[in-house]
Amino acid sequence: MDKSTISNNGQTVKEKINAMLPSFSKGQKKLAEYILGNYDTAAFLTAAKLGQKAGVSESTAVRFAMMLGYNGYPQFQEAMAVLLKKRLGSVEKIEAAAGDIEQSKVLSYVLNADIEKIRLTMETIEPDAFDLLNSAGYIYIVGVRSCAPLAEFLGFYLRMINDNVRMVTTNSASEMFEQMLPINEKDVVVGISFPRYSMRTLKCMEYANNKNAEVIAITDSRNSPMSLYSSCNLLARSDMTSIVDSLVAPMSVINALIVALCMKNKERVVQKLEELNRVWSDYQVYNNDEINQLDEDLFESLRKIEE
Repeated sequence: MDKSTISNNGQTVKEKINAMLPSFSKGQKKLAEYILGNYDTAAFLTAAKLGQKAGVSESTAVRFAMMLGYNGYPQFQEAMAVLLKKRLGSVEKIEAAAGDIEQSKVLSYVLNADIEKIRLTMETIEPDAFDLLNSAGYIYIVGVRSCAPLAEFLGFYLRMINDNVRMVTTNSASEMFEQMLPINEKDVVVGISFPRYSMRTLKCMEYANNKNAEVIAITDSRNSPMSLYSSCNLLARSDMTSIVDSLVAPMSVINALIVALCMKNKERVVQKLEELNRVWSDYQVYNNDEINQLDEDLFESLRKIEE
């Protein structure tokens, strides 16, 4: 095993922390508790950021790494990354089997893989996005190619809550910037992109960041280029050994986002739904479609037969 994955007595970083936990100082225990509970996040944090998250100084985080037997913080970070990779092994095992899967078991394989992705996604969600969207002036939503349906779904339901939702939906990069021209620091941009990442979406997020708007990334990893310009990230697993990426976990995250915002804006949502119901009723949007009319004709015919 590579030296960066273990401490000087052959233990993994998690095992070492657990073994030494009783001897840690108060600050070191804060670090240990944060890492053990959030090592999927901690693996991507600098020493300064890790210290901030745990409520200690950057120097405490560096000394903590060396106390565990690593040469420095970078080697400690590599060990956490390896631990994270092992943690995701259950998904990888499912995906590795895809090449040899029998046709009759495709449905079971895909559903189980999606279930595992949702479970892993639950462990990485940051709630900050919910507050940012709730207090936004205008909300701009960007998602292209395979992410366009996710963007449309999010936009459709956000318009039930907020009238100031703008969909950035064209295929031309220049037109996308034209639509986002009025953006300012009171606004929020939601960028949705998964591998292969969209350069158009990334450039829109960069523009929003330069205009001091809040930027929310819905993407697959903290290593995603989308994270370069985001104020917060909603991470959802999407990878699959296939020509098709799974968007089940991203859709679940978007559902949660919509439900949370609806709960915070109950009166506004109810008022808008009641207004829509009146419009649908007045203009017979759903009452007299062909299927309902066919059912009524069928029931009338049956009544005549019985008579």
